Amino acid sequence: MKDLKFGHKQLYLGGSLRESSGGEVFSVVCPGTEEPIATISWANRQDTETALQLAQEGFEYWSLLPLEERLEWIARLRNAILAKAELLRESIMFEMGKVWEGTSEDLESITDSLAFYSEEIKNRTDIPIADREGTHEHYMVSQPLGVVVAFLAYNFPLLNLGFKLGPALASGCSIIIKPSEFSPLSAYLIGEICAEIGFPNGVVNILCGDVAQVGIPLCESTIPKLVTMIGSTETAQKLIAQSSRSSIKRYSMECGGNAPFIVFEDADLELAMNIGAALKTGNSGQICVAPNRFFVHQSVFDRFAEGLVERFEATAVGFGRENSPQMGPLANRASLEKVAGIVEEAVAQGGKLRCGGEKIGRKGYFFQPTVIVLDDPGAEVLQKEIFGPVAILVPFENQEEVLKLANNTHAGLASYVFSKDEARLGYFAEKLEFGEVHLNGVKFGIYLPHGGIKNSGIGVDCSSFALDDYLVRKRVTRALV
Repeated sequence: MKDLKFGHKQLYLGGSLRESSGGEVFSVVCPGTEEPIATISWANRQDTETALQLAQEGFEYWSLLPLEERLEWIARLRNAILAKAELLRESIMFEMGKVWEGTSEDLESITDSLAFYSEEIKNRTDIPIADREGTHEHYMVSQPLGVVVAFLAYNFPLLNLGFKLGPALASGCSIIIKPSEFSPLSAYLIGEICAEIGFPNGVVNILCGDVAQVGIPLCESTIPKLVTMIGSTETAQKLIAQSSRSSIKRYSMECGGNAPFIVFEDADLELAMNIGAALKTGNSGQICVAPNRFFVHQSVFDRFAEGLVERFEATAVGFGRENSPQMGPLANRASLEKVAGIVEEAVAQGGKLRCGGEKIGRKGYFFQPTVIVLDDPGAEVLQKEIFGPVAILVPFENQEEVLKLANNTHAGLASYVFSKDEARLGYFAEKLEFGEVHLNGVKFGIYLPHGGIKNSGIGVDCSSFALDDYLVRKRVTRALV
């Protein structure tokens, strides 16, 4: 363990760092080098049961703590995270293979979330309801929901954690965080930071382990009142099925996407190409809102395809701060194999490879930014979330055709439209069946709602709306004497 860059990290349960009760450890591998960089304590069922009990105790304390004191603790945690910014960003770079510049988004997201919800919770005041007969007074109060269990995806380790931690702590809930086994290091470091500042016992709990020992027991327990997740639709379905066996729970699920990227004949092509390329190469395309299906009007199709190829071929791929790459590897071998398989499937279904399509190098999970032209809009591959640096381009002829193609998916997370026709933009904003419609640009922020419809999820992350999942609304009615 002494030779590992980040050494060994422990579970954080009930306010203290501890080893797994069974002594199990798990190696964290850097996807850029395929070398181990740390070991973590690997939780078992006993640890999971301990976490649940301690989280319940933590909730009983935290939920009754005056708001001012809760906010002081949250501010202390935020400051401690900022003090460890370099270490946290470096851990993300090594566990994800993320380019150094990209790690700042993770750090800013968790600190922004803690700050945003500390202010937003102050606005949750009692809401009066007028009595029509004048015989009673009524008001709605908001109270902490209970213990929260959060399952996190690997692609943005601290961003995903921050999206759950901020509203949970501000609302008065305790939380059990289960990071992905592919990027657990930064979450375990947050546990270390909590221990260092003496964060109240049981309010934050962090553990990682396999599905049978950790995932299923967390879901089946009657203790959690909210199960929240960032991940695939298939995982969400399993979590809901498992957690509904024992009790009624709330759910907040941000699931997979299949974003259309629609480019009309009057679009600003340079803008569309720049944004499209950035969304596909940023984080190596491992973004739930990254476009999968590029629908481009046939009159500008060749120009757009050529421009996207130029941008992809100019993208520097690599790992490490000293090399200053623009795109890193995929997060794990399974992701690499999946992306390579989708490219093969697209070509088998008539797609023409315009650039990329191959693994890069002998070590690391690097994959070339890839452009595929596919004339068949009904190809089965267009129903799959790629989650990698692959753009599939499909030509279209008219507005109604492309609207139908764009909505032809079970997913409904993000969508993009590029055109200078205001009437058209308004029409697509209304008719696209996605939780987010981005017109001639893209914008995300902790204050902006982020969520999907159809099979892309329940509830939202970010914005004031996210607090609704962590709070109980109670009506109080009093008779007027």
